[in-house]
Amino acid sequence: MPRVNAHKVKHIGIAVKDLDTVVRFYRDVLGLPVTHIDEVPEQGVRIACLPIGDTEIELVQPTDPTGGVAAFLEERGEGLHHICLQVDDIDAALADLATQGVRLIDETPKVGSQGPRMAFVHPKAAHGVLVELYELDR
Repeated sequence: MPRVNAHKVKHIGIAVKDLDTVVRFYRDVLGLPVTHIDEVPEQGVRIACLPIGDTEIELVQPTDPTGGVAAFLEERGEGLHHICLQVDDIDAALADLATQGVRLIDETPKVGSQGPRMAFVHPKAAHGVLVELYELDR
């Protein structure tokens, strides 16, 4: 029986070239509040989170020109980058995916921008979609 147990879309990640310009559009034109803007050096990105309902839009700008988001922008341009699913137990979720032979980018969780643990499933395993698993603090 699968133990991933994803039960909520935590956020939808959008890759952008200029975070400040895109934040202005989502905030000033669409009326979404910005809860925080953070630099995440270990992932080579700067992010802005904008809640809508009980999920968020996460705008992601690369700060590392050799990182994954920079490569994504170079290849595909701005747009949908990933979908983040909230799970109760990320260790169990990753173990279950590994036993099923699912290709992972992160075999062990990393600490995300706001402290919770997260990991990525490779887009080749998820039919072209980069999936992030996110565990809220227990």
